[in-house]
Amino acid sequence: VQLQASGGGLVQAGGSLSLSCAASDLTFSNYIMGWFLQGPGKERQFVAAISRGGGMTFYADSVKGRFTISRDNAKNMVYLQMNNLKPEDTAIYSCAADRGLWNTETVITSLRYDYWGQGTQVTVSG
Repeated sequence: VQLQASGGGLVQAGGSLSLSCAASDLTFSNYIMGWFLQGPGKERQFVAAISRGGGMTFYADSVKGRFTISRDNAKNMVYLQMNNLKPEDTAIYSCAADRGLWNTETVITSLRYDYWGQGTQVTVSG
């Protein structure tokens, strides 16, 4: 299984970035997909998750109203549209795949995810 995140970069505060994650060697529609971030010297944090069919989404409070997660099962892709970026959003963003059941209490937990991508750096300048 491979998860390849891309789309990171340097952006000014208030700007936007669109991250993509390409999945291969798995039945993509069988997996919940999530995005996590890890800032310098910090633990991995949940950002957003989307159910297998894309009908349900869940976000960290810190990104609600600014970030949107979506997926295209025909293309084996998951996306994270990030708007109104803030300096505190600076981190490495990784996508992850989870075979478990949808549960908003546990999709925030990195330990439940089965596969991880290598991450893409997002830097927001103030």
